Amino acid sequence: MPNIEEKARERFTNFTPYEMKKGEEYMSEDMLEHFRQLLLKWKQELMEEVDRTMHHMQEDAANYADPSDRATQEEEFSLELRTRDRERKLIKKIDQTIDRIDKDDYGFCDQCGVEIGTRRLEARPTATLCIDCKTLAEIRERQTGI
Repeated sequence: MPNIEEKARERFTNFTPYEMKKGEEYMSEDMLEHFRQLLLKWKQELMEEVDRTMHHMQEDAANYADPSDRATQEEEFSLELRTRDRERKLIKKIDQTIDRIDKDDYGFCDQCGVEIGTRRLEARPTATLCIDCKTLAEIRERQTGI
């Protein structure tokens, strides 16, 4: 089952991949700006989804006489609120990533310090680990259950 970040990324697919210019350094100003705009657009889409949910819940809230209908509506609202809560956490992660860009600390693995890579960052702009470290972390997670 895809997590909330993967679901959000599925909705956020309308962007132009970054093409490095010949001789361009990794995480140049242009590249950082590309990822800043990518993250800001993604955040905007998530915020719009939050607004849609609020309007939907306000407009569709009904006091059903039938307990089954009322329970169905409450379950639907509960599911939407859980999804929005996950998206709220993702928005916080996006804000932290934008802060990393501002501090010129973006695009490098937190564990080993190597370049994460533009394609991986376009697939998951909030990534903080290179693919090798992430793979090892997932293996450890499966082995320890943590």
